Amino acid sequence: MLVMSGLGVRLGLWSFGTGFAILHWAAYGGLAVAACAIVALAIPKIRSAAVGGLVLSIALGLGVAYLPWHWNQQARTVPPIHDISTDLTDPPAFVAVLPHRAGAQNPATYGGPEVTAAQRKGYPDIQPLELAVAPEVAYARALAAAQAMGWELVAADAAGGRIEATATTLWFGFKDDVVVRVRPAAMGSRIDLRSVSRVGKSDVGTNAKRVRAYLAKVAGQR
Repeated sequence: MLVMSGLGVRLGLWSFGTGFAILHWAAYGGLAVAACAIVALAIPKIRSAAVGGLVLSIALGLGVAYLPWHWNQQARTVPPIHDISTDLTDPPAFVAVLPHRAGAQNPATYGGPEVTAAQRKGYPDIQPLELAVAPEVAYARALAAAQAMGWELVAADAAGGRIEATATTLWFGFKDDVVVRVRPAAMGSRIDLRSVSRVGKSDVGTNAKRVRAYLAKVAGQR
């Protein structure tokens, strides 16, 4: 059930809401298996015949239950938003990726002051990246980093300093769209990044992690 919760969403067998429900039932199933194994360990006749299998059942059951619990706890520690931008005054806008978002649950337009306030409170470290290089050099680094992230490139406009791409999450295969903007700055160049989920009110911190990982990859290039 744990594996199929996300795999079924990836294969289009059910909605992500159903996938989350299966995930929760997998957790209950894991706890039930672990509880039954613990009870069985307390019975000497059963314990002597299958102690190894019972210990393995406890480990697997608790492991299956832990993952949904961990994700649920993580969701409570981050703001319930799905749009993260390094520029909260003038967030980079999507252009080429808009046809790919047709019918998406979440709009591509920025959410406004409420999203801005939530991000500032929850992710104060998300900031633009400034590099002491010419914009064309910064753009080349930005494009190389986007490719290294494994994103599906949708547009690469060197003249406009814009990159658009789609990232796919590992477990449920959610599609999140990314736009990178490179502009001249006082010290050389400034790179801004925006990452937005197509579905779901909260991204459980996924977009913020993506932004941090990408900017670190760009900053680490020479």
